[in-house]
Amino acid sequence: MNQAMILKLAKDTLQITLMVSGPLLITALVVGLVVSITQVVTSIQDMTMSFVPRIIAVLVVFLLALPWMMNVLLSFTTQLFSQLGRYVY
Repeated sequence: MNQAMILKLAKDTLQITLMVSGPLLITALVVGLVVSITQVVTSIQDMTMSFVPRIIAVLVVFLLALPWMMNVLLSFTTQLFSQLGRYVY
């Protein structure tokens, strides 16, 4: 296993990680910003008001994106296992 193969494997792993976690993180960011702006405008400073909507939104996006996430992870895992012989040396 040479340096180019290690770098390609690390790049692919980071890329898949960002692709799969991206929708969830962006949803949490957007909902957090909206709730924070709403809290500033209404002067309501309740911790559960920022936490509960974010969890619900992330859960909904997770359930909607789960089939796509599984396909991406399954294809990456299949590719990784099919090239396992190349990584041994």
